[in-house]
Amino acid sequence: MGSLPTKILPLCTALLLAGGCATPGEHIEDADDQVYALLDQRRGELFEKEPGFRVDRSAEALRAQLLENHTAEDQLELNILQALEIGAENSREFQDQRESLYRTALDLTLERWRFSWQSTLSGSAGVSGNGENATTASVDADLGVSKLFGSGALVLGNIGTTLLRAIDRGDGWDAIQDLSLSFTLPLLRGSAREVVLEPLTQAERDLVYSVRSYERFRHTFAVVVIDGYYGLLLTLDSIINEQANYESLKLLRIRNQRLAEAGNLTDIQVDQAQQDELRSESRLLQLHASYSGQVDQFAILLGLPAETNLILDRAELDGLKSLDGAEFLSLDATALGAFALENRLDLMNLRGQEIDAERRTRVAADALRLGMDLQASVNGRSQEGQPFAYKSSSLPWSFALGFDFPIDQLPERNAYRLSLLNRDRAVRSLEQSRDNVLAGVYDNFRQTESTSKRYVIQLSAVELADKRVRSAVLKLEAGRSSTRDVLEAQEDLLSAQNAATSALIDFALARLRLYRDLELLDVDASGILLDASSLPYATETTP
Repeated sequence: MGSLPTKILPLCTALLLAGGCATPGEHIEDADDQVYALLDQRRGELFEKEPGFRVDRSAEALRAQLLENHTAEDQLELNILQALEIGAENSREFQDQRESLYRTALDLTLERWRFSWQSTLSGSAGVSGNGENATTASVDADLGVSKLFGSGALVLGNIGTTLLRAIDRGDGWDAIQDLSLSFTLPLLRGSAREVVLEPLTQAERDLVYSVRSYERFRHTFAVVVIDGYYGLLLTLDSIINEQANYESLKLLRIRNQRLAEAGNLTDIQVDQAQQDELRSESRLLQLHASYSGQVDQFAILLGLPAETNLILDRAELDGLKSLDGAEFLSLDATALGAFALENRLDLMNLRGQEIDAERRTRVAADALRLGMDLQASVNGRSQEGQPFAYKSSSLPWSFALGFDFPIDQLPERNAYRLSLLNRDRAVRSLEQSRDNVLAGVYDNFRQTESTSKRYVIQLSAVELADKRVRSAVLKLEAGRSSTRDVLEAQEDLLSAQNAATSALIDFALARLRLYRDLELLDVDASGILLDASSLPYATETTP
């Protein structure tokens, strides 16, 4: 049997190339280009963010480097800004949020594609015969185009070309072309533009919601990271305070032992000092173990290996001591609550979803209507051997009205009823979230006020306790007080020191949470940004 004629080869090659003209990598690059363009546009419109969103994690991510080159002696020093950067790059939760945003934009590209001109190209080439003899060679190619319009009109077109040759008779190639064009327009059910565009409309709105949710997550995640960092600093400060307390108790125990050996002090006072020393040593062991566990959990939060040995910057704690509550003196809860209701991103999404639920009830109600479509088509076959020669006077055509009577519509009925329930649920969800937002803002405002005042009180308590310790030690040396007086003063000092640091961190976190809940907190390469200039102040009234 002879090979296919060389005239078929160019067309076969074209069909093969058309089916494999892009590699998987090129498809990924094309998808990324479309998605990143959408995200850059939406993030720029909503938050004035610079382009640059990327979903893929860097191959040079810190986690990968640590796992590859880890040794037991390795230490990673980081301040809060570095912790935020590392968390944004390595955190699994952060990556989930990036991918969720990417998926939403990817879904939108699909919905936009559904309303664009779509084309298909298919074909085949082969031979057929009888026994050992090839009798016929054929090449088929079909080009189809379609377009769905916002009115619901659907246009379908197809051009098919067939090349035939009778090999056994030695005939030449004969070309035949088929042409079909159809048009469908809904007149009742499915004719409303709102109904036709519903998938595209929802995809567009979902992208806006996802962009808001992603920004909200960035702000919330930053506060979570700082909360964890401050928690470590608090434990570290407690260790330092306990270590100083332990050293003081040790010196007191040694002094008492020497005095007891000289007969100038009772054994009871020696035992009292030693007992408090042992308690302090035990607390130190517990604090070190607790700190190590906290470091492990913080590393996991940042997406780092649990064995990472993190070294924190204690200067971050010193920087908090400059904070005060003066920026909140002219604020009240009512003004803050009203501001939050207007600016909270999650509430904006819920308000939009309430509108979506209302729109979907109209879409579901439309499905209960009578279906009536206008249908038109034309078909034709070219003259044999003349692929573009049609006789317009003999082209078959049709024109009709199609009906779909709403007789048994239980699925549509149920879908409509559920859409009404979903609408009511969306209303309730918005109401509850509104109340939760107000309660959260009010609570954080109260916490900000109380913790700032508590910190001032604790500073005074530290000063007083330190004074008591020095006084008790002097009196003990002069023989005018007992060991128990010194131990009690020392314990009160330790408690006051820890309470002061705890109050300072509570104030700093309450302040951050309040800014976050007012949507006045942002994160960029320079760290946490707090927009104090936009704080809502209470309206002044004149008598």
